[in-house]
Amino acid sequence: MSDPVSAARAAMDGFMAAFNARDAQAIRTTWFHFPHIRFHSNKVTVMATPADFVNLVWDSQTQSKGWGHSAWDYVEVIDAGPDKVHFRVQFTRYRPDSTVLGTYKSLYIVTNVDGRWAIQGRSSWAE
Repeated sequence: MSDPVSAARAAMDGFMAAFNARDAQAIRTTWFHFPHIRFHSNKVTVMATPADFVNLVWDSQTQSKGWGHSAWDYVEVIDAGPDKVHFRVQFTRYRPDSTVLGTYKSLYIVTNVDGRWAIQGRSSWAE
């Protein structure tokens, strides 16, 4: 894929599929770049290596309790260059019965490192 926006968007969709499949290995090896930075819950989490990957949703007892899956409501390009794309997104978390747990606006930064597009940074109000 030579178009940066299309390649970055494919990484976003691959991540969402892996996230919904609870596939931490795919996220670590394919859909995230490290170091990976996340701004959330009034803190900053830096995952320096794939081994540092943390997910607060899958087994959450707080904001995401009862999570079944998530989906993009929209994914909009804010800015794009040959090796980095910024997306303004909104996603919704659903319970297994498809009722809504919560909807969140976020910023995702997708980068091309050594020919692979993956998410390197996120900022949201979600847990």
